[in-house]
This record gives sequence, structure tokens and C-alpha cells, in this order.
Amino acid sequence: MGSLYTAVASYLDARANGGRWIVRIEDLDRPREVPGAADRICATLAAFGFEWDGPVVRQTEREALYTEALSQLDRAQLLFACSCSRRQLADEDHYPGTCREGPTQPGPTCTRLRVDAGHIDFSDLVQGRFRQDVGAAVGDFVVKRRDGVIAYALAVVVDDAAQGITHVVRGADLLDATPRQIYLQRALGLPTPFHAHVPLIIEQDGNKLSKARRSVRLDASLAVPALLEVCGLLGLKPPPTMNTGKLIEVWRWAILNWDLQKVPKVLVSSVPQSLQSPDWRVST
Repeated sequence: MGSLYTAVASYLDARANGGRWIVRIEDLDRPREVPGAADRICATLAAFGFEWDGPVVRQTEREALYTEALSQLDRAQLLFACSCSRRQLADEDHYPGTCREGPTQPGPTCTRLRVDAGHIDFSDLVQGRFRQDVGAAVGDFVVKRRDGVIAYALAVVVDDAAQGITHVVRGADLLDATPRQIYLQRALGLPTPFHAHVPLIIEQDGNKLSKARRSVRLDASLAVPALLEVCGLLGLKPPPTMNTGKLIEVWRWAILNWDLQKVPKVLVSSVPQSLQSPDWRVST
């Protein structure tokens, strides 16, 4: 349900502004990938009436682009190898620069980006002004893991530029990571898209509607009420007649009435029991 909520927000913003909406499967972390998950994601999107532009893009097919970006950063002397493990850094609130002059221990290393002091300041289309000193908040951050996997921050920045992304609409849990991505965009000479971070669904007990712990699974037979529920969470007020309408009619109404300015900054809700399904039941 939480994934549907953020997908609807980005879809409506793209369609209401005459934009394109693309599907990108971010599957670089192969050890954690669940077999068949990408196909189920696309089937669920289709069952709920999403129509994307162009072919589905998979990050595992784009590693040459990420390697070239790493080479560009390396030529600019912005990268260094780091032998610190997560356990060693567990008590640090940001990376302290331990390996800036070279790895301090033998063995495998990750690759970090050198981060200079200074603030990244941007205006989020939902959350307003956001400012962060990446060096103080995060420090030199990882762009390639010890196991050779490209870090999300680098991959998404390269992909956004390559695919001509102008607007990123996503959950507010990624707001804090956005300055790192902007820092990378500037280092690589890439454009920075506009950002809109919609609030997370926080249940009445104060817990996030988490995919891992509190997931509300989607039932395609309940697509209309689920979509209407999400529209309400995003600040829209669907008329009661929509409850008996067709899925395509709900989408048309939502696109015509979409207003990003009506999306709340903070969201506390409780997903109705009637929309909760114990299993994936997607029919296309």
C-alpha cells in the first residue's frame, strides 16, 4: 500500500503536467533480489491501471554507465578506497575520514567520494526548503560497495540524467539522501531535477507503514477503493460517485484534479481493514 501511494503521487504529477512516466527496476543488489519480484511489480502496476512510457529499464543492464561515472570521478581525484567495515563505523554519526590517505587495513575495500564542507540547499516542492552540510551530516559516502555493487546514490543519479528525468516524486524517507545525490550531480556535471517528497504513511500508533514489518498487500480486485484511498491521502477529495466507477474513470478524475500543493507535509493515517489482503492476488 505504501508503494502504491508513492507510485500514484509520481504518476499523477507526471500525467497532470503532460510528462512521461517511466518504470525503472533498481536491481543492482542481486544478493537481496527476490526471484520474480520485478515481474510481479510490473504486473501489479498494470493491474492497477498504470501505463508507463517506453520499455522497463533495469539497472543490472546499465553497469557500463556507472563504471564510466566512477572513472570520471576518479580522474577528478574525488574517490578513495576505504577498508572500514560497517561494524567499525557503527558508533559514528558520519564517516570520520579514516582512510582518506589510503586504506588502514588489508583486505577488500569500498570506494568513497570525497566530500568538502559546504551546504546543499534546495527547495522541495512538498516539504519546502531543505539544507544540509553533507560533509558534517554524512561525510565521505560510498559510491561502490566492498562486494563490488554500485551504490544506489550513484546509480540513480546516472540513470536520472541518462533518462532525462526532470521531476522526482518519492517518499519523504529519501529526503535526507537527496543532498548526497545533488552533490554527486554537481561533481559529475549533471543536471539536478526538481524534487517532491510526499509524506510517509504513519499509522496511528506512530509506526511507519513498512514493507518489511507492517506491509499491507495489494489486491487487484480492490483497485478502485485502494486508488481512491490513496487519492484521499494525497489531498484529493474524490466524490462518492467514484466508489462505483471504473478504474479508468478514477484515473481520469485524479489526473484532472491533481494539485501537488494540496499534498500534506505530514501524514498520519490508518489503512482500512477492507483494503488489507494477506496475499498477492494480481489479475491482469
